[in-house]
Amino acid sequence: MNSGKAYAPVLLFTYKRLGTLKKTVSALQQNLLAAESDLFIFSDQGKTPEDKMLVNEIRDYLRTISGFRIIRIFEAEKNKGLARSIISGVSHVIDQYGRVIVVEDDLLTTPNFLSFMNEGLDRYAHTRKVFSISGYSFNLGNKRPDGYTYDIYFTNRAWPWGWATWKDRWDNIDWDMKDYPQFVNDAPARKAFAQGGSDLNAMLRKQMTGKLDSWAIRWYYHQFRTKGLTLYPILSKVYNDGWDEYATHTKGANGRYTPRLDETNAQIFRLPDQPLVHPYYQKKFSGKLGIKARIISRSQTFLQKILR
Repeated sequence: MNSGKAYAPVLLFTYKRLGTLKKTVSALQQNLLAAESDLFIFSDQGKTPEDKMLVNEIRDYLRTISGFRIIRIFEAEKNKGLARSIISGVSHVIDQYGRVIVVEDDLLTTPNFLSFMNEGLDRYAHTRKVFSISGYSFNLGNKRPDGYTYDIYFTNRAWPWGWATWKDRWDNIDWDMKDYPQFVNDAPARKAFAQGGSDLNAMLRKQMTGKLDSWAIRWYYHQFRTKGLTLYPILSKVYNDGWDEYATHTKGANGRYTPRLDETNAQIFRLPDQPLVHPYYQKKFSGKLGIKARIISRSQTFLQKILR
């Protein structure tokens, strides 16, 4: 297949998990648009001598990858950490292409992942209200609101498991969050931010006090401040396979994050002209991130540890 169309570049960030990385690459290679997509791989350096040995194995494998239009590998000489790697890597590529699709080395994508992401990028390229596109979605059940015919929904929270955005949205992010002192003293604003998830204010506080180094929470905060929306597929195009001891932010039980995967192989998707949050999907989505859901998830993690 060669349509002559320019597709968004795919950015793959990897560290030291060779097993999950191989599965991530294999899944991407099975995407219909893989051969027409440019792949940029960012390999972070290890922190310890043991980590550096694992990174060397990763880099040997990276040089064997094929199946994409162009493959470029960037090998960091020193450890950057995930946040710096993603911010710098995305900024580098998005300056050239104007848009990016981003995955990490523990994500498995469906064969129509790249098709979905590119269609969303094309449709909402000039709709600044749409801040990002997520390839992942929670399992929100089979029911749909009466008369709802679209293959997607919108919420006010972004998600970092397979995502895409545009340069004019990415470039405006204040990674230093200079207005945080005003925000932290604004109770209504904190309450509104928490509508995107009961975890957000705590994550933001940890980021600002140096207890967390996350690009994603700063990304979420900017979207909240600019009243942006994220597009989600009703059927997830991504499964997170990274629940192991090497995970940066995903440890423990993963039950509430298990998605309803898209097995249709569809290449065309029903997208609305205007981005609107449907109250049904906002409620279902928020329920996955509420206090009750977090308590259940922690209980499952605790039981998991006992049974090991």
